[in-house]
Amino acid sequence: MLLHTETLPRRAGTNVPWPDWVPEPLRTAFGFEPWRHQAEAATAAWQGAHTVVATGTGSGKSLAYQLPALARLLTDQRATVLYIAPTKALAADQLRSLRELGLPNVYPATYDGDTSREERDWVRQHARVVLTNPDMLHHGILPAHGAWSRFLRGLAYVVVDESHAYRGIFGSHVAHVLRRLRRVTARYRTTPTFILASATSGDPGASALRLTGAPAQVFTDDASPRGEITFRLWEPPLLTEDGPRRSALSETATLLADKVAQGVPTLAFVRSRKGAELVATMARHHLDLAVPGLGAQVAAYRSGYLREDRRALERDLIDGRLTGLASTNALELGVDLTGLDAVLMCGYPGTLASLWQQAGRAGRAGRSASCTLIARDDPLDTYLVHHPEALFGRPVEATVFDPANPHVLAPQLCCAAADLPLTEADLELFGPTTREVLDALVSAGMLRKRPQGWYWTERNRPDVDLRGAGGGPIAVVESSTGRLLGTVDTGSAHQQVHDGAVYLHRGTTYVVDKLDLADNSALVHAEDPDWSTHPRDVTSMVILKVRESRPAGPITLSLGEVEVTNQVVSYQRRKLMSGELIDTVQLDLPERVLRTVAVWWTIDPDALDDLGIPELEWPGALHAAEHAAIGLLPLIATCDRWDIGGLSTAAHADTGLPTIFVYDGHPGGAGFAERAYNTAATWLTATRDAIRACRCEHGCPSCVQSPKCGNGNNPLNKPEAARLLSLVLRHI
Repeated sequence: MLLHTETLPRRAGTNVPWPDWVPEPLRTAFGFEPWRHQAEAATAAWQGAHTVVATGTGSGKSLAYQLPALARLLTDQRATVLYIAPTKALAADQLRSLRELGLPNVYPATYDGDTSREERDWVRQHARVVLTNPDMLHHGILPAHGAWSRFLRGLAYVVVDESHAYRGIFGSHVAHVLRRLRRVTARYRTTPTFILASATSGDPGASALRLTGAPAQVFTDDASPRGEITFRLWEPPLLTEDGPRRSALSETATLLADKVAQGVPTLAFVRSRKGAELVATMARHHLDLAVPGLGAQVAAYRSGYLREDRRALERDLIDGRLTGLASTNALELGVDLTGLDAVLMCGYPGTLASLWQQAGRAGRAGRSASCTLIARDDPLDTYLVHHPEALFGRPVEATVFDPANPHVLAPQLCCAAADLPLTEADLELFGPTTREVLDALVSAGMLRKRPQGWYWTERNRPDVDLRGAGGGPIAVVESSTGRLLGTVDTGSAHQQVHDGAVYLHRGTTYVVDKLDLADNSALVHAEDPDWSTHPRDVTSMVILKVRESRPAGPITLSLGEVEVTNQVVSYQRRKLMSGELIDTVQLDLPERVLRTVAVWWTIDPDALDDLGIPELEWPGALHAAEHAAIGLLPLIATCDRWDIGGLSTAAHADTGLPTIFVYDGHPGGAGFAERAYNTAATWLTATRDAIRACRCEHGCPSCVQSPKCGNGNNPLNKPEAARLLSLVLRHI
């Protein structure tokens, strides 16, 4: 059901003449005059200033860094350029565009996990533009910087593309990887200029400073043309008057099939790998029922596919052999998918930056386009489609990450010491808490202090995962053939590929025979069951340290460090069509312990009694308020509900009171709980209003039910949750 239509008007572009310093071969290769923001940002970088260009999708940010980088390569035969992207797909797309320019002696090459050993040797010895990602810079280049001395001695520019993607724990790690790069280049007597390209974001200059450790000139005035964009907010219909809604996945699949049947090139963004597979499968089914064979025009795309499969899908979409693609956010960033006319979003992507980035995948080069946001059964989605001003009247968030997180800084200092021994001169580069963390590492025997500095003590390098997954990926392997189907990150393995789990891959359904954590593998067999699986878990929490606290009558709001213990203990099997419970199967998986940062608030039991909430209903009211608060936190922080967790209890062991916790789902925290603490009134007001606005009587996924609740969304009391939150808001 269409709830709102917003039309973003067409905008004319502003060209300027080529800057004098741009060589003639470059002018000829590009064949058009640049937009004003491209020329201004490129000139600043050419003059040696660290630069960040933060403009809209399709605004030509790539030209702003390609001009100075390629000009240097053409005028200095020893110069080299390092390009860093958050995804392999984006690096591959940039490689394709550089080769199409046909410039002499540029020698671009990708260097990532898919690069063969023979190719890697050639890249180190000959490439002048190396396109990589933070993981490969961390694991492959910095540890072997001696083998890269030719490249590092000539390094003129470091391009950090889609820099707004570096948020949370990943952003904190990448900030230190870039600082380590600055140390190593200084060892080879080079001081490269950093050029950052970002989607429109709040305070890109401050984010760039946190990311690289160096101030940058900021360019945000977008002078590129933009076609008219018709933006629709869509809510799936109720299946019964007071029952659940049709799922956003089903609604997205139907809309995708409609677009493909009309011949409209369309990209549908889906939040999960499994969801992308389901949308593609359902859309193909709808199309084949209408016109046999038409379903072949639709495919799924996600990380975890093998390299050759991903590249083939990208080519098929660009060349028109595919009309519709259901993708995770793996295609959100940068890849120039020319020819798309429509974007579908199956659920709010978590941040406004991601929303506009996904919307910008269609209508590039100034063409008109349409974008439709299909609300999931989720408190935030429901709130946004009923409050369009929260989408179209709000500035984009600032990127939230915390390089000072000791759980990030300590292992990164170990990596830096393994790169090159740390010295007193390095302390300022890594931040004000560096000396304190170094002392702790020395006490733990991980570093050794000598008069010349700090040294890594082990023969092997530190094992550090930038993306916080807690280990290497889990290989998903077909039992009967030994064929590698794809991978699942370790952090998701207990939920996605536990024994007995249903696993989807490229439209084929598999069932997991065995999850072998010691071998980092999950063995699966093809099967087409008429049931789905839903993991159940248990969580406990201990408060380690209270950082801040704000008493307000019967309410106390706190921020501090906690230890969360979680264990997936069983899974339910439910019938696909009806959702009816078939059985519950016990699992024997290890506990996981997380030390992180949480915001929590306690409530005096007397205040609940005075409010008239029966003690028997306290657990349901607290639980429902916790779920809704988690769902609405992305409204004020650059996270989504899968970045955070929660716990509620009628009497917590440490507080002795009814307590609701919301915590960062990453070791040491990622800044989300701190943001929640500082904006608690805004956050909890939106939470209370979302519960009140939902038309259901007892609670549904649009308000207080959670898709990741380990207790099966029981108990929940929606009316009392709204009253409880009103009590909290009266006092804070």
